[in-house]
Amino acid sequence: MISRASLHRDLHALGLRRGDLVMAQAGLRSVGHPLVGGVNSLVLALLDAIGETGTLAAYVDFEPFYEDDDDPDAIPVFDKLTAHAARDHGILHETLRNWPGALRRDHPDAGICAIGAQAAWLTADHPFQYGYGPGSPLAKIVEARGRVAVLGAPLDSIALLHYAEHIAPIPDKRVVRYRRKMIAAPGRAPEWMEFEEFDAAYPVNSRLPEDYFEQIGRAALAAGLGRSGRVGNAESHLFDAPELVAFALQWLTKPRSQSELAAAPGFADPSP
Repeated sequence: MISRASLHRDLHALGLRRGDLVMAQAGLRSVGHPLVGGVNSLVLALLDAIGETGTLAAYVDFEPFYEDDDDPDAIPVFDKLTAHAARDHGILHETLRNWPGALRRDHPDAGICAIGAQAAWLTADHPFQYGYGPGSPLAKIVEARGRVAVLGAPLDSIALLHYAEHIAPIPDKRVVRYRRKMIAAPGRAPEWMEFEEFDAAYPVNSRLPEDYFEQIGRAALAAGLGRSGRVGNAESHLFDAPELVAFALQWLTKPRSQSELAAAPGFADPSP
């Protein structure tokens, strides 16, 4: 039987400790079926593991549910209190967003939610432009020597790597520009806000393979970074955020031959 207590034991064996600031992503079906208490038991087990002095965070993102050519008057306003976490992140993220005491920053797309001792600091002063870079919650997780828990989720789900791709000194990064309808000051109508980011939906450079988050994660484990074990039924991993970002920067800036690039899945040669 997989329960809150057994998950707590597994998380402790994986290396999670009281006082940790941890960013989590999980594949609930992989973690356990049946799981007594469902996703709430996993959240409670994580909170048990880090204790009252710890902080639990998750990347929530946002699904706008509209197309650019839709009637602007019909497009809903982004409200951080009600906007669902993107569905492809899984039920853990949406559950954490709704958890009592959870805080969420105003950024619609690069935002995270957080619970615990450092939640207010983590979600404060999030830059609206280039929201995965310096000053972002992802940067703060690295600054605070936080950790990343991947619990039965694919390694390409490690959102912290968006910070690495943002600060990596690689050329020709893809840039996206978009807008969101945002809540304005009290008494004023909602306002459209323009955003600019390095592209977080596709490889940030056309020469990178489509699965490069997965490749970075696998290479980091092979190099001895992180700890691996089972949480419930799931293969799981725990990384120290500064080490993972430093490794990702090294991986992203490593010179690669044309043959290596051409062999990478999803590589598109930009040369004429």
